[in-house]
Formats: sequence, C-alpha cells, structure tokens
Amino acid sequence: MKFAVIGGTGLIGSQVVKNLNAAGHQAVPHSHSTGVDVISGRGLPEAVAGADVVVNLTNSPTFDEASPAFFQTSMDNLLAAALKGGVGHFVILSIVGADQVPELDYYRAKVLQENILAAGPIPYSIVRATQFMDFMDAVLSWTSDGDTVRLPATPIQPIASKDVAAAVAEVAAGTPLNGIRNIAGPEIFPLDELGRITLSHKGDNRTVVTDPTAGMFAAVRGDVLTDKDAHLSPTRYADWLS
Repeated sequence: MKFAVIGGTGLIGSQVVKNLNAAGHQAVPHSHSTGVDVISGRGLPEAVAGADVVVNLTNSPTFDEASPAFFQTSMDNLLAAALKGGVGHFVILSIVGADQVPELDYYRAKVLQENILAAGPIPYSIVRATQFMDFMDAVLSWTSDGDTVRLPATPIQPIASKDVAAAVAEVAAGTPLNGIRNIAGPEIFPLDELGRITLSHKGDNRTVVTDPTAGMFAAVRGDVLTDKDAHLSPTRYADWLS
C-alpha cells in the first residue's frame, strides 16, 4: 500500500514512516521541508497523488485560540486533495479525553479536527493517545520557577512515542475504523508524582509542589485524560526513562 504521511518528519510521523516501510509498504513523508504546506495547500495534490491512505500528523504551531483555525483550514485542504486523489482511508492522531476539557483551546481544536474528519467524504480512523512520555520535560518547564516546579495532581497515563507510532501505523494499514481507537500507557500517575519521578531520575534537585491551579493540566477535571479500557501499550515509564 502507498501512504502519504503529512507531518511525516516529526516525532510521531518519522516513526510511522519507518514502521510502515519496514512492514513492506511505501510510506512517503511530507512536510514544510519537502515543499508541502497544509495551510496554503501548496504541494498537497502532488503529495497525496496515488496514495491509498493519508495519515495526517501535522500540528498547530500554537496551543492557543489560533489552533482551531489551523485545524479547520488544514483539514479542509487535505480532505479536498485526498478526495480528488481517490484516497480510500484518512487517519489522524488526537488526544484521549479531548472532548472532556473544553476549557483548553487546543483540546477544542483537536475535537474540531475529529468532527471535520468524521463528517467528511472519506473513510477514516481516529487514534486518540494519552499524554506522551516525551513531553514531560516541557510540562516541567511550563511551571518551573527557580528551584520549584508546581504541578497539579491530575491523573496521567503516559505513553511512549514509539508505541503511539506503532499504533498509528497499525491502524493506517488496516480497514478504516470510521470511529475512534484509544491507546494509552500501562500505568496511571498523578502528574505531580510523575514530575517527582522524572526529576529524581535526572538528578534534578528541583522540588515539585502540588498546586491544583498550575499549568495547562489545571483545567482538567478528574481522570478524563486516562482510559483503563484503551489499547494498552507495553512501555512502562521507568523503562522509558532508563
């Protein structure tokens, strides 16, 4: 099968391309660096030409109120190009619980992206993943002040990016779900505890202070970012750290 992986040079996309090609498919990465622009539409017809499947892993450059416009425009352009090109399956990556956190602009934008795809003319699959282990350093930096990191105790079920990529590649190579598949890591942690584990492993002497008002995840209520019934990936956080 031939796959056009839009956003195929990023953290997840590059691994998806590698996995699909290793499985004997032809997966081609497309991004700004290869001359494809999902906002202007430049290069999209050529990128999807002859593809059986489009995997869209592009992401908004910001997480703020501008993100819905990015997903609206990019999905409109991609779906139009894919439909004209005869693509039979369109795959996106989203977030477990995104529809449960309307307070966050970015999460609302991801739900918008899902809705545009589901209402579109092409058979589709949505893979929703929990929070990436790879992003913990960024999460710690958002609320770091000197020797202190403030984090809420929001339940998090971290997943390794390699496991996300494996799941996306598997879904992309399969029959369209015309629905959602949730994937998650094998363990659930309060975010503040996960911060302490991470800093301890790195020998970082900063102290994590539990603060229910700190950072993006303060807007999350309860355990909506976790899913014990999801397809669980094998990589545990301690193993990923090591």
